[in-house]
Amino acid sequence: MKVLIKLVLLLAIATACRKSGSGTSSEGNTSDSLSTKVLNEKLSYPWEVLWGPDNMLWLTERGGKVSRVDPVTGVQTTLLQIPDVKSMGEGGLLGMVLHPDFSKSPQVFLAYNYDKNGTYTEKIVRYDYTNGSLNNPLILLDNIPAASIHDGCRLAFSPDKKLYISTGDASNSARAQDKNSLSGKIFRINPDGSIPADNPVSGSPVWSYGHRNPQGLVFVGDKLFSSEHGNSTDDEINIIERNRNFGWPNVEGFCNTSAEQSFCTSNNVKEPIYAWSPTIAPSGLDYYNSDYLPRLKNSLLLCVLKNRVLIQLKLDDSKNKITETKEFFKDEFGRLRDLCISPDGKIYFITSNGTNDKLVVITK
Repeated sequence: MKVLIKLVLLLAIATACRKSGSGTSSEGNTSDSLSTKVLNEKLSYPWEVLWGPDNMLWLTERGGKVSRVDPVTGVQTTLLQIPDVKSMGEGGLLGMVLHPDFSKSPQVFLAYNYDKNGTYTEKIVRYDYTNGSLNNPLILLDNIPAASIHDGCRLAFSPDKKLYISTGDASNSARAQDKNSLSGKIFRINPDGSIPADNPVSGSPVWSYGHRNPQGLVFVGDKLFSSEHGNSTDDEINIIERNRNFGWPNVEGFCNTSAEQSFCTSNNVKEPIYAWSPTIAPSGLDYYNSDYLPRLKNSLLLCVLKNRVLIQLKLDDSKNKITETKEFFKDEFGRLRDLCISPDGKIYFITSNGTNDKLVVITK
């Protein structure tokens, strides 16, 4: 009933099927204004793509493969096939990030699901990169509940070199409000796996809670933006703050029903800066500010699964509001999972359609 009421209200106030009060305008598919080139079309459910300090693209694939790809030729070289990865439904090898001081600390951080004594589980593991391979795995976090859906899991380093990690509710929505559960959270840890002394709760990695399934994380300066899957309404873009509650499952999107308003007031809920209804299934998120494609400057770029599109989310000068949206490549490449940006401003994105998935570069 709650979902039906929300949909009726939304249709009544916005023909674009987005929450009112967002202060945005939108345009239709404008993919004809950007050129693309397929670099590789032999991938299998890729999940993460990063621009490495070695000027190579680093990829994860859900079946357990970590690889580097030449951004000019598209040639892929396997670094590691993780033996204990278990890919089930949406689970498997997921997020990856490289140490921000990679030349001094050549470390690679991975999130993946595995079978732990018959229980589907997620863990965060750090590897050393030496001589073209990944070695010396060190478990930083373990015993994160996993499921065939809602596993998160994106990784990002802050400017002060703390590691942030998103987890989903693992198909158990009540866990998101339970601060003792590792599900439905965003964590903050040190690169060695220890807990920073200034985390909200001593000895706990939890930085924020009340998340359903956040699959995008990116820092823009000291602001951490997240993209998050809603249920049948209210996919979200959030700015993550210390010890804030992001509402799930008691609040979907903005605090705009009487029950939600009461919960938000009593439980330190932070509302999203943007929401979509019906859902679009947002995934990888990055920030673009290059002169290479000036029309995209000061924008979040969002890969979308369900709606099969890349979305530009133009930010205001304060980077607290989204002022405009544009869509690119609607239905051209299918489901889009993640993207990264090279230092010279080229954009690389990966699809998530199954076998023969693609790595694509946007040129001009």
